[in-house]
Amino acid sequence: MEAAMNDIVFLPARKLARLIRTRKLSAAEVMSAHIAQIERLNPKVNAIVTFLPEQALEAAKRFDARLARTKGAGADGPVPGPLAGLPIAYKDMIQTKGIRTTFGSPIYTDHVPDDDHVLVERLAAAGAITLGKTNTPEFAAGSQTFNKVFGATLNPYDLEKTCGGSSGGAAVAVACGMLPFADGSDLGGSLRNPGNFCNVVGFRPTPGRVPYYPAVDAWASLSVIGPIARSVGDAAFLLSAMAGPDPRSPISITEPGKRFARSLARDFKKVRIAWSKNLGGLPVERRVTKVLEAQRKVFVSLGCIVEEAEPDLSGADEAFHVLRAVGFVQKYAELLREHRNQIKETVIWNIEEGLKLDGPRIARAMALRSSIYQRMRSFMERYDYLLLPVN
Repeated sequence: MEAAMNDIVFLPARKLARLIRTRKLSAAEVMSAHIAQIERLNPKVNAIVTFLPEQALEAAKRFDARLARTKGAGADGPVPGPLAGLPIAYKDMIQTKGIRTTFGSPIYTDHVPDDDHVLVERLAAAGAITLGKTNTPEFAAGSQTFNKVFGATLNPYDLEKTCGGSSGGAAVAVACGMLPFADGSDLGGSLRNPGNFCNVVGFRPTPGRVPYYPAVDAWASLSVIGPIARSVGDAAFLLSAMAGPDPRSPISITEPGKRFARSLARDFKKVRIAWSKNLGGLPVERRVTKVLEAQRKVFVSLGCIVEEAEPDLSGADEAFHVLRAVGFVQKYAELLREHRNQIKETVIWNIEEGLKLDGPRIARAMALRSSIYQRMRSFMERYDYLLLPVN
């Protein structure tokens, strides 16, 4: 039984969706396997913090019944949607209608939203079934995943080590086969960092690629939503359902997400790659550098033109710290006045840093960001890709 369950929960998400669409597996079978995996492993790693097995299994059975009534639904049939009854548990920063959403904060321990985030609407329309919520540090602030509401999420490869953050619950759940894929968010590494720590793919898309609503600042571009999966192909598969325009998100990119569902295969001959060991002197673990250096030969063997080069990102730290602090003020200054004793120190520090800012400092940060963008744009006119350590 355990072997059969593992056969299901570690299948690629794209293959699972295809098997459900062609009715070689039922959505209920797939859901049951993931529920069993959560019940077996989650007590050890604490990745899923709100768990809805009965609700999800009933939804999967309804999905199967609807699919059975559909005539002519094949491997790519439109009726099931591309995600075809696959389970998903949303990061606990994403509001879910009728399902507790705590943001990892004691202030919101019993908070149940009245509306879904646009991401939840979109993935449900694509066929995904909500199985629960994944852990996050308080207000997603931090590179490790723990909070006073649910405790710490542990690294699946070594329970004494961190899983990274802030999308740590999502990364651990995917690594353990508790989910076929997951959503996460990323302001300063929160998709990439836990992906790196848990040996899964965490992808930070371009701001606006995945719409964000509701949002305090609809034009904000530091934090983005993106996919976590066990392979690049599955990350692209989930992104294809996540991405696309929404009128409620003014910076959303008009290009539809279906482009990411295409084959990733391509001819890499004469593709220009900029290769950076440390992005201009940032500290990098020696073992990481050694692994990446070994992979450089792979790109050369594919016919790529690989050059050591890196963009000029001077001023990025200053701009980031200022604009991040502005975001904390926008979102949490009112909470600080009313609930200071329930907010962790690092969040308080970020809010108070924002409250110290004046107009000229914010204006300088915005100008720096514009300058960095133009430098990066110019750099990427020469290169197709920039390869470097994750963090």
